[in-house]
Amino acid sequence: MWQAEVRVDLDAIRDNVALLRARTTAEVMAVVKADGYGHGMVPAARAALAGGATWLGVVTLEEGLELRRAGIDAPVLSWLHSPGMPLHEGVAADIDLSAGSLELLAELVTAARRAERPARVHLKIDTGLSRGGATPAEWPALLEAAAKAQADGDIDVVGIWSHFVYADEPGHETIDHQLAVFAEGLATAERFGITPRYRHIANSAATLTRPDTHYDMVRPGIAVYGLSPIAGETFGLRPAMTARARVALTKRVPAGQGVSYGHTYYTERETTLALVPLGYADGVPRHASNAGPVQLGGKRRTIAGRVCMDQIVLDIGDDPVEPGEVATLFGPGDDGGPTADDWAEVVGTINYEIVTRFGSARVPRVYDGSTGEPRVHDGSMREPRVDDGGAS
Repeated sequence: MWQAEVRVDLDAIRDNVALLRARTTAEVMAVVKADGYGHGMVPAARAALAGGATWLGVVTLEEGLELRRAGIDAPVLSWLHSPGMPLHEGVAADIDLSAGSLELLAELVTAARRAERPARVHLKIDTGLSRGGATPAEWPALLEAAAKAQADGDIDVVGIWSHFVYADEPGHETIDHQLAVFAEGLATAERFGITPRYRHIANSAATLTRPDTHYDMVRPGIAVYGLSPIAGETFGLRPAMTARARVALTKRVPAGQGVSYGHTYYTERETTLALVPLGYADGVPRHASNAGPVQLGGKRRTIAGRVCMDQIVLDIGDDPVEPGEVATLFGPGDDGGPTADDWAEVVGTINYEIVTRFGSARVPRVYDGSTGEPRVHDGSMREPRVDDGGAS
């Protein structure tokens, strides 16, 4: 018997990637950073590859190494590294690495010499996001140093890339501006004799709405997991994650009863309260107090009172709900239940944050579908278990 769980439909991930793959002639890099956006990095990666992705994208070196330790040999790009990281381990593991500054490029040269093989490098140009990457003013110097390092046999410039500011509004003026800066950056690279195999800038939103941004490869992230980056559009994507728990207790209370910390909610009449064992330690945003939607007993409810560390309370009126029944916080919404988008709206955030929150070791992930590994994940991999038939 389970108390709370996150179910991940690996076939949904596979099918979402196949849908994305069908919308472009470019190669697809499925971004599986942040533990696969909360879905489990290794199972999500395998499902994405089954759907037609040919690359995987991660942020940290350790994420890339974890993919290699899991036996995944597909091309991997890792792109955010602080000074002093053991980048030679990434070079030795055939992980592509990003450089957006002279300092990081120098570290990659050192790493390549230590690994005794060229580092596969993607040079990043900052086209307007003002995060990682060389500014247009710094770009020529980075290209000059990269061209020399490539001529010396220390690196192989595999790609040039950037990232959009505002692709989730397809007509936003920043998109065309960034594309112009990117095109100029590519032209400058050619003047330095650098002609990479992969030019990439398109994220999920651009993959879905701006085919002119696709170049040689696209890098969808949130869309891989079935969530749309653009409000009001689903594009046929299917959410892969469902978060749910069994009611631990029900009790009758009188009218005027305060509920949960601070008594920010009072019952209007005699009613039944249901205790659901998921809280902010498990990923439920505390900002969802008195706002978060939960499906229970065939109806949508709203969290009554403050979200606690381990639990939430629902006011279910006179409905005949019993302990052990399943409360669904979010899922694909097939039965009219709440989705991650619904949660994002009431909390004032984005669907990305909702799903990536659910990574608590005490709430196991259960993998459904024929793709990847149908196992339970609670910080370690265990043998498959048979579900007891609870509602999904």
